[in-house]
Amino acid sequence: MLVAGIAIFMGIITAEVFYPEGYTTRDSEISDLGATRPPHSIITQPSSTIFNLTMLTSGILILIAMFLLRPSIRNLWISLPFFFLGIGIVGVGLFPGNITPWHPIFAMLTFTAGGVSAIASSWLVPSPVRYLYVVLGFTSLCFLFFSQLFIPTLGMGGTERWVAYPIVFWLISMGSFLLGRHTPARSFST
Repeated sequence: MLVAGIAIFMGIITAEVFYPEGYTTRDSEISDLGATRPPHSIITQPSSTIFNLTMLTSGILILIAMFLLRPSIRNLWISLPFFFLGIGIVGVGLFPGNITPWHPIFAMLTFTAGGVSAIASSWLVPSPVRYLYVVLGFTSLCFLFFSQLFIPTLGMGGTERWVAYPIVFWLISMGSFLLGRHTPARSFST
């Protein structure tokens, strides 16, 4: 999960760097990096390849993590949203923004499952991290379901980043927590 979260964040930044002029984080959707919406879809290389491969690989990494974590997370209400998050991200990578209706379906699955996963995972971690995960999940879902309230101020791209980035930050944090939980403590005495 840690590697997937970092890969998504860095993959978006890298694809933005290689995108030509005209792409803005305020007005351009994140998925525009893979391909813009029809009817006049634009696919820009190497941004498209970077973005789509990043999403595909990250989604697979999340699915592998869920397979490996399944024995320790026996609660279906916690593990099922993680699974759907992985499926959604794989779908976003396989079906870029120019492929309708599949891309919007997988993007909505990703965002919904991501916000729910962050909230559900709060049961796996101690306080105060528990509250951070609830805030990240709630923020993502709030900006997703009430996006029309935020678009006039933040733009479509800015609003979408308020949906996506809390999920990415949660992935990085949750992955770090899980790694730290299974790592023996080190002594730093001199």
